[in-house]
Amino acid sequence: MRAASYDSYAADNSRLRVGDLPDPRVGPGQVLVEVRAAGVNPVDWKVMSGGLDPMMEGLFPIIPGWDVAGVVTDRGPDTPEFAPGDEVIAYARKDVVRAGTFAQYVTVAADHVARRPAGLSWAQAGGLPLAGLTGQRSLDRLDVGPRDILLVHGAAGGVGGLTVQLAVARGTRVIGTASAANHEYLRGLGAEPVEYGDGLVERVREIAPGGVTAVADLIGGQLAATLAVLAPGGRHVSIADPTVERHGGHWIWVRPDGAGLARLTELADAGKLTVEVAGTYGLDQVGAAFDHSRAGHTRGKLVITP
Repeated sequence: MRAASYDSYAADNSRLRVGDLPDPRVGPGQVLVEVRAAGVNPVDWKVMSGGLDPMMEGLFPIIPGWDVAGVVTDRGPDTPEFAPGDEVIAYARKDVVRAGTFAQYVTVAADHVARRPAGLSWAQAGGLPLAGLTGQRSLDRLDVGPRDILLVHGAAGGVGGLTVQLAVARGTRVIGTASAANHEYLRGLGAEPVEYGDGLVERVREIAPGGVTAVADLIGGQLAATLAVLAPGGRHVSIADPTVERHGGHWIWVRPDGAGLARLTELADAGKLTVEVAGTYGLDQVGAAFDHSRAGHTRGKLVITP
């Protein structure tokens, strides 16, 4: 199969290659998925830089990518949940970093897989799993509902836009930080936008004088602002700053979760959740997609389409 891969860690794209690699083996409880789309996440190039090596073992050559939307072409023994021809999505992270989704085929544990949302394109479906599960896990940990006011730092990004929609679906009032260029986008998702940067605390207090009851930090570096706007008894999480745990918050690291993806699929099929696609790239353009992601300020998701 054709796949993008690298044979050693590097802080840039110099070790990325596209070529033929062996087709994946399909073990018990696994499905083989022909990849139609695979979301790009900052963790992909952070892994390539060696940033997660102290936490996760990597076996070279490594195929990057943890998101997938595609078609089941085979299944291993004792895997009755799916059959060839099923259209599926998955957060396909494995315990060892090696066989990712920027390839023609990938194997995934069946309990990490869910049906593809019928109302989403392949590119949208490919961008949903990691970001959607991250937003969902953050909101579950915060236990937000109709009585809450939620501040989302980085609300226009790939995780942010999905987190906003998921919170709105719960009846939560959402305030989202973004550049002025993305304020209308956030309003369309149901959030009240505020400019990030200097003066953020004052701007949030203007529209929520009593403070907010929950904060989701999706970009890091926001702890001081979070604590300044949080109402007494408020809750906060971060997906980018583990130091929040020293200040009563929770550091979120999402897990593969087929049942969680099924919840997202239900919302998408009900018209309550969509995915903004910022750009699509072929396998030969993975480096360009990583450069786009590294630059930051991407509204929505970048997607690889093999």
